[in-house]
Amino acid sequence: MARIDHRHTRRDYRLGQLRRADLAANPIDQLAAWLGDAKAIENPEPTAMILATVGEDGQPAARAVLLKHLDDEGPCWYTDSRSLKGQQLAVNPKASILFYWPELERQVRLDGEVRMLDPALADAYFASRPVGSRYAAAASHQSQPIASREELERRLDALRARYPDGAVPRPPAWIGYRLEPSLVQFWQGRESRLHDRFQYTREPEGWTITRLMP
Repeated sequence: MARIDHRHTRRDYRLGQLRRADLAANPIDQLAAWLGDAKAIENPEPTAMILATVGEDGQPAARAVLLKHLDDEGPCWYTDSRSLKGQQLAVNPKASILFYWPELERQVRLDGEVRMLDPALADAYFASRPVGSRYAAAASHQSQPIASREELERRLDALRARYPDGAVPRPPAWIGYRLEPSLVQFWQGRESRLHDRFQYTREPEGWTITRLMP
């Protein structure tokens, strides 16, 4: 079996440091600041996040999704609720999100409860999407098998014929979610793997911040 030897590709982390004094009192504010830094360096996908969910069988599943907005309660995204992640969230509304920005040697993990957004927010965001994306969302029953690419394109063509002006309505299953974190960790790479890690934990009186060993 072929193997890849990473011993000669390892690099050290030397771009920055993270001190307690650098942190905002609220992790959402700190996440917003780091997202701003990722956008400022022209990261190709600064809002990409790994979303991990678990269904009834206990098997975790992870995939990359895009953050669509960040509000005071947490990160929000939109997807087809009939997808695997939607099905898993329906039976176990808990998830973990990971942002990773290698250009900054940073990552952020958020764990917490997931709640559906108001349908009006989904309507507004769906209407703001490029017309091709609206057609694609309406044509696809996400995660379900299909015989061929041609069949998928036929479904798309049928929608274009039905809505030639691009005013395809939001599918009822296409909804928004928000993760409301109870735990957030910020990680800054440091030299010799002696990284900086801080954890925010939600308490009844507010957020507590603890430095963790790497």
